[in-house]
Amino acid sequence: MSNRNVLSERYSSPEINRIFSPEGTILAERDLWISIMKAQKELGFGIPAEDIEKFERAKNDIDSERIRKIEIITKHDVKARIQDFVNISGAGEYLHLGMTSKDLTDNTEQMQIRDASRIIFGKNISAVRHLSEKAQEYEGIILAARTHTQPAQVTLLGRRISMSAEELLKHLGPFERFIEDYPLRGIKGAVGTQSDMLKILGSREKVEGLERIVAEYLGFKTVLSSPGQVYPRSFDLALASHLVNLSAAYENFTNNIRLMAGFELVTEGFEEGQVGSSAMPHKINTPHSERVKGLGNVMKGYQDMLSRISGEQWQEGDVSDSVVRRVAIPDLFYSADGQLETVLNIFNKMGAYPAVIRKELMTYLPFLATGQILAEAISRGIGREDAHAAIRRNTVAESLMRRATGETPKVLEKLAADPVFSNKGIGRDILIQVVSKWEDLLGSAKQQIEKVVKESKYWTDKYSKEASYEPREIL
Repeated sequence: MSNRNVLSERYSSPEINRIFSPEGTILAERDLWISIMKAQKELGFGIPAEDIEKFERAKNDIDSERIRKIEIITKHDVKARIQDFVNISGAGEYLHLGMTSKDLTDNTEQMQIRDASRIIFGKNISAVRHLSEKAQEYEGIILAARTHTQPAQVTLLGRRISMSAEELLKHLGPFERFIEDYPLRGIKGAVGTQSDMLKILGSREKVEGLERIVAEYLGFKTVLSSPGQVYPRSFDLALASHLVNLSAAYENFTNNIRLMAGFELVTEGFEEGQVGSSAMPHKINTPHSERVKGLGNVMKGYQDMLSRISGEQWQEGDVSDSVVRRVAIPDLFYSADGQLETVLNIFNKMGAYPAVIRKELMTYLPFLATGQILAEAISRGIGREDAHAAIRRNTVAESLMRRATGETPKVLEKLAADPVFSNKGIGRDILIQVVSKWEDLLGSAKQQIEKVVKESKYWTDKYSKEASYEPREIL
């Protein structure tokens, strides 16, 4: 009996699952073997063309149970997969010549990481488009900005969204470069010196040529020159760090969705028939936003796990990191993919409640405008500290009064009656003018949205196909 992987089954998409499935892994291994045999033949080693053709015809004949039966006898997974491929192809034993197990598994895993990273990158581009569109859609909705979860000043709902968009944009470029520069370990043999392949091909030039041919066949620009038996596991940690950094933008975005939904300002989307709580029928929860945060935490856990094997290579290598990587790398991608599918659904289904937003805004408006009131007081000759003290004294008193009695605060009236203000001729009418100047209260909010939208357009134009991606329906 074996249990299911919830990350793979419940959250991840078919395209990522296909890469890391047993069948997908075996198919990638066989592609690698075939590319090596073709290169060896091209460089003069006597592999008959018909035998390579037999391997190619048998490539898709994958039976995990058949391979498992061989592994029970050999107690070696790679040896079992070699033997199975030779058996079903009916070809000569030209498979795995000059190679060690890590020539197969490390390079195959790098192919999987590269391919999965491209899919994840593409979905991040789609997220850039969605965030940019949402920032523009909601740039006209003014709401109370909060710091320390307390009403602070005035902002735009679109600008709050643009914060997450910009965070995502700043991590997108480094991830793009990581994928573009990601190197293949190459066919280096048992300790990295290529001695076995050198014996087979007969010259260092041919050994180097083999790696160039294989890398080109597999779509890698560069090959490591001097790794040991394994490629440095710091590469895996770098991968995890990129995915966690990208995740932060979505976690911050959905944290804000959760907080705003608690004040009934926005919704992540609530569909016909959806149940918010099994115990409290009235509830309209934010389970998908909570899932985004949960999957982010899973990714951080795998980042920590991969940090434990970074810098832990003993001499030319061992297999102490094998179980860690078999768990962490596929699950890291399942989590990142599931998070992206979830947040893209939120982008498509979220909505705002302008009437509730406006009501909250007007309740707090005199408090939110205290920065502008302070500036007005200074411009009329009141000392900065005296003005600050008067504003603090009256606003705190009114805020506490509202909490105690539920009555509407009269901040402007109290300030106008305070001698610090009244002695300078700052009455209620002047203060009303100050709090009514939305352009002043909003500062550069609209212009900041525009800058983020412009930067987003660079990426969506560059990767227009990826930008058009829409998510599957999720549970």
